[in-house]
Amino acid sequence: MIPSLLASKGPGKVVRIWSTGCATGEEAYSLAMVLAEELGMDEFRERVKIYATDLDQKALQTARAAVYGERQLADVPEELRRTYFEPVEAGFGFRRDLRRQLIFGRNDLTRDAPISRVDLLLARNTLMYFNSETQLSIVRRFHFALSDPGYLFLGKAEMLLNHGDRFEPVNLRMRLFKKIGSPPPGSRATWSPGAGVSRARPYVRHTVLQAAALATGPVAQIALDRSRNLALANSRAELLFNLNPRDIGRPFQDLEVSYRPVELRSVIEQVELDLRVTELQDVTWHRPNTPEPSVFDIAVVPLLEPGGELVGVGVNFHDVTRYRQLHDRLEQTNRELEHAYEELQSTNEELETTNEELQSTNEELETTNEELQSTNEELETMNEELQSTNDELQQINDTLNSRSDELKRATLLVSSVVRSLGDAVAVVDTDLRVLVWSPGAEELWGAPRRRGDRLPAGLPRHRPSRRGAPGQGAADAGGGGRAGRRPRRRRHPGRREPEGTPRPAQRRVLPPARRRHVTPWSDHGDEPPPAGPAGAGLAPPHRRDPAGSRSVAGGRGALPDQPLLARQGVERLLLDEQDRHQRERR
Repeated sequence: MIPSLLASKGPGKVVRIWSTGCATGEEAYSLAMVLAEELGMDEFRERVKIYATDLDQKALQTARAAVYGERQLADVPEELRRTYFEPVEAGFGFRRDLRRQLIFGRNDLTRDAPISRVDLLLARNTLMYFNSETQLSIVRRFHFALSDPGYLFLGKAEMLLNHGDRFEPVNLRMRLFKKIGSPPPGSRATWSPGAGVSRARPYVRHTVLQAAALATGPVAQIALDRSRNLALANSRAELLFNLNPRDIGRPFQDLEVSYRPVELRSVIEQVELDLRVTELQDVTWHRPNTPEPSVFDIAVVPLLEPGGELVGVGVNFHDVTRYRQLHDRLEQTNRELEHAYEELQSTNEELETTNEELQSTNEELETTNEELQSTNEELETMNEELQSTNDELQQINDTLNSRSDELKRATLLVSSVVRSLGDAVAVVDTDLRVLVWSPGAEELWGAPRRRGDRLPAGLPRHRPSRRGAPGQGAADAGGGGRAGRRPRRRRHPGRREPEGTPRPAQRRVLPPARRRHVTPWSDHGDEPPPAGPAGAGLAPPHRRDPAGSRSVAGGRGALPDQPLLARQGVERLLLDEQDRHQRERR
């Protein structure tokens, strides 16, 4: 049936198909695959329009989605499944480029207007749910919707027993029927002036009655004799073509009606030769003083005697302007409806695409939220670690402050101890820079030294006098005078001199004897440095010094002729000490 249908349509013409009661769309998509296999993909997209209607909105939504599972596609051959279906998340989806040719919508067969100019109408197992009266109404709508020729495909439980005047069977086993077209006007019976006169009643032969019936007819009619002269015109024709009784008997080619609204002379000649009815449809005539054009269907009918001899030609003008306007409006409405269906289908596809994009975006946002939550947990863990580290640092800082206070107190204690020593004590580093300097050292070297100054070039031989330079007293004594005498020691009242103490006049004036003691402060190991010579008195304290400092101590009691320790000697002792430590390390 499909090849004959496509052959009757001709190449390039649109094929319109209507599937009623489509449910979830399996029938419509099956028909689409059959037509695509017959026409090819490109021609199918250009020529085929499939309309599928149903009352169930949920079923229509499923049909628009065009996604089916393995069970629903079990009867589809594997080759067709690979060609027309694509794997999707929920199963298999019909190809989108072919899905645009299918339009799904809601339609009530008992109330809504049918889709017109349909070449194939599928109503399988649909009529069986209606009673006989409703079936009659639906079949009339199907007959109107089908084009000529058009095919009706019913289910196996349905028949058209009472509609033989509208459909003829093509294949009863397959329940395939073909529309029977309406007979053209004038083909049902031919008009003859003397037909049935012998059997007619007397009042039928009355010429006045015949003239009145012809004159008052709603259709404009004119009749020509065999010489093509105007023989008859009714009132409607006279009004429409400005004819009057004086035009009766005039040649038809001399009248305006012969070429307006359409050329009729050649058509009349052809009817006289063929003796067949000729129809001219949708003839437009722009009459003067009318805002809109008029549309006519013109039928040229041969008038025959009972013996079949031609006696004249009748021309009937059917005014179909109103029907034409309704038809144009219906076509415009159908076009708008098709466009609306297409836009709705496109909108549904766009909504599906947008929904997929939103779903993908939602998944990405969920993933980002999880990542942010994980990052937040890591930051909380880091915050706890930083808090713990901060607590530890706070404890260390408190400990450091406590140790700093202890060190400060120890430093003050050591400074007080050093300053309280009577001997001269100086602590120097490896570069002979002074670290600690006692007041005795200040008196020994004759001037106060600042921390960080280098050790002087040599130690002084005599203790500087508070009144002048060394030796000044002896010089003044040799010359005589009060300045050369040793100052008398003041006696405090009530204070007794210890026994055996010589008198000032009996003591010898000797330069104070001095003892010099150099001790390295080692930072290697925990062994104490060697002690000074016997009887050296209080030695400086020994401690580990990272700078490798040394202490130089001077005391009283040494022989006056003991050589002074020069700076070079101190440096030599320092170098020897460093060599000793290096040998010990090896």
